[in-house]
Amino acid sequence: MMKKMNLDWNLPYPSTRKPMFGANVVSTSQPLAAQAGMRMLLKGGNAVDAAVATAIALTVVEPTMNGIGGDAFALVWDGCGLRGLNASGRSPSAWRFDMFAGLEAMPTTGWQSATVPGAVSSWVELSRTYGNLRFADLFAPAIEYAKNGFPVSPFVAATWALVADKYRDSESFVKTFLPGGRSPSTGEWFTNPDQVETLVDIAESFGESFYRGRLATLIADWSERTGGLLTKEDLAAHAAEWVQPVSIDYGDYTLHELPPANQGLAALLALGILKHTGIASLHSDSAESLHLQIGAMDRALSIARAEIADPAHMRVSAETLLDEGRLREVALTIGREKGHRGDSPARSREGDTVYLTAADANGMMVSMIQSNYFDFGSGIVIPNTGISLHSRAACFSVHEGHPNAVCGGKRPFHTLCPGFVTSDGTPVMSFGVMGGAMQPQGHVQTFLRVCDHHQNPQSACDAPRWYVDSDGGVAVERGYGDSVVAALRGKGHAVDVLDYGDSLFGGAQTIFALQKSYCAASDPRKDGQAIVS
Repeated sequence: MMKKMNLDWNLPYPSTRKPMFGANVVSTSQPLAAQAGMRMLLKGGNAVDAAVATAIALTVVEPTMNGIGGDAFALVWDGCGLRGLNASGRSPSAWRFDMFAGLEAMPTTGWQSATVPGAVSSWVELSRTYGNLRFADLFAPAIEYAKNGFPVSPFVAATWALVADKYRDSESFVKTFLPGGRSPSTGEWFTNPDQVETLVDIAESFGESFYRGRLATLIADWSERTGGLLTKEDLAAHAAEWVQPVSIDYGDYTLHELPPANQGLAALLALGILKHTGIASLHSDSAESLHLQIGAMDRALSIARAEIADPAHMRVSAETLLDEGRLREVALTIGREKGHRGDSPARSREGDTVYLTAADANGMMVSMIQSNYFDFGSGIVIPNTGISLHSRAACFSVHEGHPNAVCGGKRPFHTLCPGFVTSDGTPVMSFGVMGGAMQPQGHVQTFLRVCDHHQNPQSACDAPRWYVDSDGGVAVERGYGDSVVAALRGKGHAVDVLDYGDSLFGGAQTIFALQKSYCAASDPRKDGQAIVS
């Protein structure tokens, strides 16, 4: 009998990933999920079928970052134009602001962190509007992974181990996600039998069970039994909504994001400032370029935190915030002032998310993002279902008078933001960068690298990133030269240099449209894969 070998799972070498080329493409953060999407394309499905199958599979194979009880957003290029889908949920209708009195911030676990989960409604609406295949077909790979099992990939295993103790007091969580009382290790075979019946039920009912049927009853009953205020009526009232994307022109290109309460507006604000600074003439990795980018992003995030909320509660419209004259005035101060405020950012994860993108030979492209928010979300797992509810209500404000202040029946400020780029009304790039406030920052950095400096999508994924936090502190990945870091500090920035691949910097997936095919990339910081046919 062969002696068991304990392999070293560290990856000591720099990324050598290459850009991938094909007529049909799926790119996401977990290979088995990417292959689930490609199976749909090979079966005769389109990019939407592939995206939905990938999203469903991700809830099984990367449960640390998203789940059946999460939220989702999408941008769809249907061959004629771009449409946005907001599938985020609202807070329980019974919530009142005074229920959270005395808190310095919203809870990140428990029923006070959970809103209506919208991911399932995104699968339904995307498939109903654009899909070629039967809705139930899209669940086949995920159900296989849940029933028969799959080997846990390295990044997922590491994240699972990191957060296991956080939820250990929840019996249903332990039963579902910590078999034997521990998280699975890299390469270990993991099954989730509780998810099988749930996924079959959603597939066969076209999502009705989750919002108005058996699963809705289980969710509402568990809420009532354990102190929550989420009801069957809250679930039944939920619907994903098609929305008009917001955008900003920059040179020959247009960046598109979803409208509030989505934070994608922050990327547009930063880009709208930068286009008045002459940044395109600077080297992409120079201290001068980073100083401008960081300054613009710091301003954009400040505006976003102050003003973005459920549109029904905003004081200022997105169009007003994006006013060209206003952004030009802000640009006059960017680069002339020194970096300001704050210590260097803390080395902690800021939100857990999966991003996926798919494109087909007929020209349809999908940019989609799905999330639990923090780790496995609220820690609430509906017994015997495999449904972990997200913690998106943690993004509400507890400050009275703030447009994002918590109350009932309201969508919270949302970090999830898929991105899309066009030029002269034709698609250029579907892309996203996962991870809390890193998302709009990653959008700006990727956009500039590709559209200003013509880096290929894989190079734009591989390149080191920077991050500015809410106090103005800056983190940069190791990979920028020492002279760049010293110059940033000389310009007044409090800079912390973190290891390449630190979770603060998220992970990107990209599809770039060529004349007759696509070029795809997947971030080496994650387990992901770009797969083509």
